[in-house]
Amino acid sequence: MTSDFLSLVLRSNLHSNVDYDDVTLVTEQILLLQEMEEFVQSAGEHGIVVFSLGSMITNMTEERANTIASAFAQIPQKVLWRYDGKIPDTLGSNTRLYKWIPQNDLLGHPKTKAFITHGGANGIYEAIYHGIPMVGIPLFADQLDNIAHMTAKGAAVRLDLGTMSRADLFNALKQVINNPFYKENVIRLSAIQHDQPVKPLDRAVFWIEFVMRHKGAKHLRPAVHDLTWYQYHSLDVIGFLLGCVATVIFLVTNCCLFCCRKFAKTGKKVKRE
Repeated sequence: MTSDFLSLVLRSNLHSNVDYDDVTLVTEQILLLQEMEEFVQSAGEHGIVVFSLGSMITNMTEERANTIASAFAQIPQKVLWRYDGKIPDTLGSNTRLYKWIPQNDLLGHPKTKAFITHGGANGIYEAIYHGIPMVGIPLFADQLDNIAHMTAKGAAVRLDLGTMSRADLFNALKQVINNPFYKENVIRLSAIQHDQPVKPLDRAVFWIEFVMRHKGAKHLRPAVHDLTWYQYHSLDVIGFLLGCVATVIFLVTNCCLFCCRKFAKTGKKVKRE
């Protein structure tokens, strides 16, 4: 099975591959912990911003943390920041740090206005599903590609963690929250993602059980898996083409040499006469 971004880009797959989308999502927002819910509700009409760089990044330099915290202190929204490092000196009263946050449930909360993300696949799916515009701070691997797709779709603004300033983050948040362009685009993507005949989880369960019922579903196994290593890398095709090119060059070269020798002999005969 392969995971594909339904609302991002179409990709070709082998017939034995089955696409599934947002199968990891909790489709509906559930109740938050009382303390967290009270903090979210205290945001009033300004709403909240959710910030997470994923489980791989639990700490950062004090300088970066202070830059981010000072930008958050300037916005009217409340901020829930997943962060396990030293508390920044510039942390504002509108920001709370958590070692873990129920990300999907927060994104599904009606008061959520923006999501600052590193661009992981699950986070992107959840933001699209709930129609939340993003500020993308990709760090490595597929995150750069994911955020590039979101930026191209008009659902996100991209920043660089190493070079962004307080003003950059503040302006990016202001842009995605106040400019309806981003909200409209991500709502459109959300509508596309929701418009499926069968729920992704149900489809995934069906195909898993299908393979189990048919003992591996060998009839779906493509012949490409039986290729030898040189066939897999198309070395036989490359060798054949090189052989054709070499044959043509050999024939053309010999024809030219034959013609040159013939003309040379003809020239000598004319001189003797």
